[in-house]
Amino acid sequence: MKAPKILPWIAHKTGISEELALKLWRRAAGEAEVIAGCCNSSDYYRLAVERFIDFAEAEGNRSVVRETVGSRTCISWLWRHQNRISKLNLIAAHNLVRLWQANLSDLLGGQKHAA
Repeated sequence: MKAPKILPWIAHKTGISEELALKLWRRAAGEAEVIAGCCNSSDYYRLAVERFIDFAEAEGNRSVVRETVGSRTCISWLWRHQNRISKLNLIAAHNLVRLWQANLSDLLGGQKHAA
């Protein structure tokens, strides 16, 4: 997927370089694809943009205000961080199962050819 046109603006707003922003976008898009299961749905794009903004805010020294001033609480960052941590655990487990399945199919496939 191409990088969004808003990428330089978010990079400037958070205080990171555009090169780092592009790397963070690719990381966010990859993780969003694993979570969503495809790369052409609106859910995938929403996840990718949310994760990219989270990564950019974590790397930079400023934040991008996405909520209205009245709705932003002091624990909103904690909620987003916990959500990201829980999704990373699921991504790691999913990748481990896929690796296990691939190795098992190679092992069983190799025995069929040898017999």
